[in-house]
Amino acid sequence: MDYEALARFRYQLRRFLSFSEAAAQKAGLTPQQHQALLAIKGFSGPDPISVGELAQFLLIRHHTTVELIDRMTKLGLLKRVVDGADSRRVLLKLTTKGELKLRTLSRIHFEELRSASPALAKILKTFQRPRTP
Repeated sequence: MDYEALARFRYQLRRFLSFSEAAAQKAGLTPQQHQALLAIKGFSGPDPISVGELAQFLLIRHHTTVELIDRMTKLGLLKRVVDGADSRRVLLKLTTKGELKLRTLSRIHFEELRSASPALAKILKTFQRPRTP
């Protein structure tokens, strides 16, 4: 086992998550709100995602997701849309304000990932080597 590589990998992940949390807070969002914006934008295909799908992507319970959506709706970051095919289903879309916040945060996140990518690539290569018994 390569404990050093695993430790370095987890350290790089924590550094990135710490950066991400601070960036979200600086933008006036909680880390969970930022992650919700990213999930809504990133996992929406041709159709918006549902409340249940957002809960799955965020690994949180449905009622917790509804509370998060309520707060984000009040902040003007997203809106609910009733599914035309199933009126019981609520879909989520980012507002212009939500799109702008996400675009700004994503830009700096990509910059951070670009600067960390050489170290991450080096660590990940160690995981591709055959393991010795």
